[in-house]
Amino acid sequence: MKFSEQWLRSWVNTQVSRDELVARLSMAGLEVDSVTPVAGAFSGVVVGEVLSTEQHPDADKLRVCQVSNGTETFQVVCGAPNVRPGLKIPFAMIGAELPGDFKIKKAKLRGVESNGMLCSAAELQISEENDGLMELSADAPVGEDIRAYLNLDDVSIEVDLTPNRGDCLSLAGLAREVGALYDVPVARPVVAAVAPSHEEVRPVEVLAPQACPRYLGRVVRNVDLSKPTPLWMVERLRRADVRSIDAAVDITNYVMLELGQPMHAFDLAEINGGIRVRMAEEGEKLVLLDGQEVSLRADTLVIADHNRALAIAGVMGGEHSGVSAKTCDLFLESAFFDTIAIAGKARSYGLHTDSSHRFERGVDWQLAREAVERATQLMLDIVGGEAGPIIEVVDQAQLPAVAPITLRAERVEQMLGLKLDDAEVVGLLAGLGLGVSADGTGQWQVAVPSHRFDISIEVDLIEELGRLYGYNRLPVRYPQARLAPQAKAEAVVELPALRRLLVARGYQEAITYSFIDPKLFELFSPDAEPLMLANPISADMAAMRASLWPGLIKSLQHNLNRQQTRVRLFESGLRFVGQLDSLKQEPMLAGVITGSRLPESWAHGREAIDFYDIKADVEALLAAAGAGDEFSFVPGEHAALHPGQTARIEREGRLVGFVGAIHPELGKALDLDQPVFLFELILAEVIQGRMPAFKELSRFPEVRRDFALLVDQGVPAAALLDTIRETAGEWLTDLKLFDVYHGKGIDPHRKSLAVGLTWQHPSRTLNDDEVSTTTQNILTSLEQRFNATLRK
Repeated sequence: MKFSEQWLRSWVNTQVSRDELVARLSMAGLEVDSVTPVAGAFSGVVVGEVLSTEQHPDADKLRVCQVSNGTETFQVVCGAPNVRPGLKIPFAMIGAELPGDFKIKKAKLRGVESNGMLCSAAELQISEENDGLMELSADAPVGEDIRAYLNLDDVSIEVDLTPNRGDCLSLAGLAREVGALYDVPVARPVVAAVAPSHEEVRPVEVLAPQACPRYLGRVVRNVDLSKPTPLWMVERLRRADVRSIDAAVDITNYVMLELGQPMHAFDLAEINGGIRVRMAEEGEKLVLLDGQEVSLRADTLVIADHNRALAIAGVMGGEHSGVSAKTCDLFLESAFFDTIAIAGKARSYGLHTDSSHRFERGVDWQLAREAVERATQLMLDIVGGEAGPIIEVVDQAQLPAVAPITLRAERVEQMLGLKLDDAEVVGLLAGLGLGVSADGTGQWQVAVPSHRFDISIEVDLIEELGRLYGYNRLPVRYPQARLAPQAKAEAVVELPALRRLLVARGYQEAITYSFIDPKLFELFSPDAEPLMLANPISADMAAMRASLWPGLIKSLQHNLNRQQTRVRLFESGLRFVGQLDSLKQEPMLAGVITGSRLPESWAHGREAIDFYDIKADVEALLAAAGAGDEFSFVPGEHAALHPGQTARIEREGRLVGFVGAIHPELGKALDLDQPVFLFELILAEVIQGRMPAFKELSRFPEVRRDFALLVDQGVPAAALLDTIRETAGEWLTDLKLFDVYHGKGIDPHRKSLAVGLTWQHPSRTLNDDEVSTTTQNILTSLEQRFNATLRK
């Protein structure tokens, strides 16, 4: 909302400086975006009158003018196309200073002396129009300073209003706020009912009362639209960023800015029969005032006559609804349109108007009659005419219901942190037009006026009290609480520790969107049904992710496309499995790697990563909580992973996650031309470990035995190691698989696994017989279970 400071002060004069007023408005929630002078800095410019003009002897486009300042006549050379005898214009006399430190001096233009300058609005920085001289009204007093004549010592204040404050989209609303802030009276213009001078009416039918509970109309005959809009009105409109068009349109715009009620003036001759307020027919055509033709939808409220639609209600009129130079009879419209019925309609047709901006936020539903009377009064004063009676159609049942709100003193003190006197509470709220009555028990019954759509519950009233009292005056109190230290769960490793571990292993953390492309969802989770967003940002962000892999792969692609061939990324976040009635949101930890095993260096080669690189990273994560031995890797299957390089990660039979190489077909579909490996873990399983416990170190020597075992190719090493642990006894302290071999010298269907076993007794030295017996028991068990034999 943009308005003139002078206009505001004509309603409510607070006797405070401009800076203080602007600061107070912002502190009250009406944030001031800009304060702009309505004209540039200039002096020495007066109202001049062109007495005569003649052609310049040496220039086709220049005229030699005789200009009066009321006391003297000056010769001025001018090239403006609209200069003519009798025209009154801004006249910069010798010595005048114009914006940009431009000083007017005597000059010769093509050999002809020029004593001054005739100015355009752009040259005075009054507006951006620069197509000719600024034309003043015929009654402008010649010789008067132009700043005083146009009241240019003024500023335009632009307020950025939140959507709930539609009541401040008018001078009346802003003046009400300022009056309440400073406790000063508001001089609202007296709007008297205009007595009808004829009985002509047009019938009005409201066929959609839910969307239009109140509609008023009045016929005004014999108006003279050749009469200009008064200068004071043109200036107030201009300073509110509204362009003057003609007197009828200017008056309706002025009433909208002044009172907050959008209006429309129809050309009565264009209305066939009467007015019908109805919903549009699907596909019905309407050419708007801006020349755009739209195809209306059935959910659009229109103002129509008996033959056609004339306007989109609350948005914009049609080309056959507007007035023209030939118009002599008007039909003034003022209505209350339901906010929900208007919301979004302008935007859906690619429009945004001052009218739709107000109706979408809520217009006072009791204002329509006052606005009609005010517009009629201005119309008769400016363009003449004869007003008929007002016809009103109203459906009381469809008008907003207003229920009183109970306000409690103890609740005010609790939320604001201070106790307000009863008189102060009543004074602050009454200044906003709220009806306040006390019941003597520390409570008030508050009647909400029709212009405040945003007040419906007690906390809304408390917010108003805090806003008017001044947020900066509210006491500052720090929260108090008794905070006892909480015991730390030592059996749990926290997520930041896992992040640091991965960073130490060369990973970088990524944060990706929780919503992904449905096509990408299908590639990674073909067996799951995606949870689709009802209102996605874009088509490729329409599904909630069931895995963190799609986002990580997109980040991987982004890096590979920028010549970053060695990439290690991880992410922690939620995955979303199921639909709304059974949605499971589960914290996950995932990672992706590709490229060389080690960063480029002279000290080592550029070996490519393989499955065991990422498996080592996963094992480090699983061991971080001290329960790494509870996890196992078993061959598995996953739609996104390579069939022969996929491992299920289990913990006591429960699925914890997956690790493996990306499926070749998926890699091809994603244009990945180098090996990529991924892991994903259920975070709740990874962070839960065991309590650390001290175990006394043995003083006695270790005993180690190494042997190479021949087993079938399909025997997992993990199964072999589990059997060894079961048989090796309680003094086994270490077990390592240190070599895997298959090839020359071995049955092609067999492989060699070399293991190292270490024993240590806590209280004595183990003898060879004990170790040999245990070793023999191990070999026997392995032979029985896996047909394992010692390699010779």
